[in-house]
Amino acid sequence: MEDYLQGCRAALQESRPLHVVLGNEACDLDSMVSALTLAFYLTKTTEAEEVFIPVLNIKRSELPLRGDNVFFLQRVHIPETLLIFRDEIDLDALHQAGLLTLILVDHHVLPKSDAALEEAVAEVIDHRPIDQKHCPPCHVSVELVGSCATLVTERILQGAPEILDRETAALLHGTIILDCVNMDLKIGKATLKDKKYVEKLESLFPDLPDRDEIFDCLQKAKFDVSGLTTEQMLRKDQKVVYRQGIKVAVSAVYMDLVAFLQRPDLLTDLGTFCQAHSCDALVTMTIFFNTHNEPVRQLAVFCPHVALRMMICGALEHSHSPVLKLTPLPTTHSDLQAYLQGNTQVSRKKLLPLLQEALSAYSDSGTIPAGQPETVGVSTEQGDKGSDRAGNSLTPGLSQDEDDPPLPPTPMNSLVDECPLDQGLPKLSAEAVFEKCSQISLSQSPTAAWSKK
Repeated sequence: MEDYLQGCRAALQESRPLHVVLGNEACDLDSMVSALTLAFYLTKTTEAEEVFIPVLNIKRSELPLRGDNVFFLQRVHIPETLLIFRDEIDLDALHQAGLLTLILVDHHVLPKSDAALEEAVAEVIDHRPIDQKHCPPCHVSVELVGSCATLVTERILQGAPEILDRETAALLHGTIILDCVNMDLKIGKATLKDKKYVEKLESLFPDLPDRDEIFDCLQKAKFDVSGLTTEQMLRKDQKVVYRQGIKVAVSAVYMDLVAFLQRPDLLTDLGTFCQAHSCDALVTMTIFFNTHNEPVRQLAVFCPHVALRMMICGALEHSHSPVLKLTPLPTTHSDLQAYLQGNTQVSRKKLLPLLQEALSAYSDSGTIPAGQPETVGVSTEQGDKGSDRAGNSLTPGLSQDEDDPPLPPTPMNSLVDECPLDQGLPKLSAEAVFEKCSQISLSQSPTAAWSKK
């Protein structure tokens, strides 16, 4: 693999047609490994002198945010310096010169920012339901398995099993195990095909790491935030909710909220993050496991605009679908409200529609200054992703996963028991919560609040 990747970098210096195998924008482990191994297979099995290059669909500077990717590359001895990232190859220029053929792996719809590249797509391999409206008119191979790496493994073993070495097998094997949550039947992500090809890899290479060992190592590396700045932590797994000029970042952070709130210069860092990403508010859901291996979720709402902050907090506190069972946590930080979330089954994915409803009620009330566009202040990094084809007001940022990381079923443990079911709060709709907050002065726009800080 190392010699192959060195050849790929050398090919970039030449003016010749390139077949680029492109993973998705999240560049999670499945996307990265599927791109690397499929490009390697195509290179080994193509008779013509065609060049197949795997491209990681992120900037090189973003790789440290993906701890499992970094860990696995080190484990299989692939130097990061040999990888090719999206900011190191000009796909648009190659396409305009007639030198680009694209193969999409682990996704099948290009974002709006890459719409011009659609006509260069020659093949797709993916493991999610097809978006018929935007799927490219080429050969599309889609099967709803737990990991796209399973489909790449099948392609290799059916097409040229002799090219599979232990290094490539280890990449595929570990990725499928992580994606399928160690083949846990209770989680239900692993299909019969995932199970089949994990077992085939293990039979071909009996010295592959034990499943429990590699899963535990990758899982820990995936959620390891040690060494990351606050800004990197927030970007590591981020989504965005926006509505008529109001933009809220929603980040998952894999550590105890109490420890997170004790980070030096936290309030300054939160303000800087929101300014840099043109966000009016930031909602952080922290996730960690206690000593009984039970998941603990906590929430923090940061927003310098009082009315908007109270609106968001009110919507969370009074939500009845789902009930969050929030207990306020003490904090000395201004502009920030923290909570212990008693109902640990409410993931960030379930929280996003609740925030979207709250912003709709807030914006429909007429508190947004006249003349502001629908997505005011969207940063360059998020702009194209935010203004998606359907005009949705819920968009992914740099999230590694479409779904939240799988958590084991949680019993009614002592943590939950400490949180009264409804906290004595009435069940109110987002509109009713807004009415409760309406006595707050709304003369100042959320974005304008930053200039006062």
